[in-house]
Amino acid sequence: MKNLVRDNKGWFLFLLLFGVFRTAIADWNPIPSGSMRPNLLEGDVVFVNRLAYNVKIPLTDVVLARVGEPRRGDVVTFSSPADGTRLIKRLVALPGDIVEMRDEQLIINGQRASYAAAGTAMEVLANTTTVAAQRIDETLDGHRRRIQVIPELMAPRDFGPVTVPRDQFMMLGDNRDRSADSRMVGMVPRHLLIGRAERILVSADIEANWMPRMERFGMKIP
Repeated sequence: MKNLVRDNKGWFLFLLLFGVFRTAIADWNPIPSGSMRPNLLEGDVVFVNRLAYNVKIPLTDVVLARVGEPRRGDVVTFSSPADGTRLIKRLVALPGDIVEMRDEQLIINGQRASYAAAGTAMEVLANTTTVAAQRIDETLDGHRRRIQVIPELMAPRDFGPVTVPRDQFMMLGDNRDRSADSRMVGMVPRHLLIGRAERILVSADIEANWMPRMERFGMKIP
């Protein structure tokens, strides 16, 4: 065993440093579902800046220092407060914000988001049924993002008003009617934030034999 360690100490050091890098500094996150359509697609792999908000002890949620403040509109990876599953959603409300949704329209601190139609797309559900999805540009507090709604689905389109607690955040999927987000798992405490997703590193079309989608390589996340 000693010979094995001595002969491969450079490799073991590399693995150690690589592990620290991935758990404390930067990471990549495959997109497993369509909850962030149309901005993130299944088969995308995104770059996650783990130092965007907190410095943590590697492999834990223990925060050593705060290095940046989450902002409305950030796309964030975090551990679900419900079961610890890693999720990726958009941060829509900050601590102290009063949030409500009426007929799919978001209202924050009394200000209603504005909406503009941006086309349609076909969405395939788990049972292979194909339904029409409406794509909409949502603008609130100077930030615009494209979201998607599916009128045919039963979904939580109304809630609140609720006040976001101190050091917690509200997350919603851009694919509003197919996302298990803060409407289901609750507000997300700051210590569960993993990092900010900033770019798509690589992408492959899972429905076309994993062929690369070159046009998405290096794309900034809207």
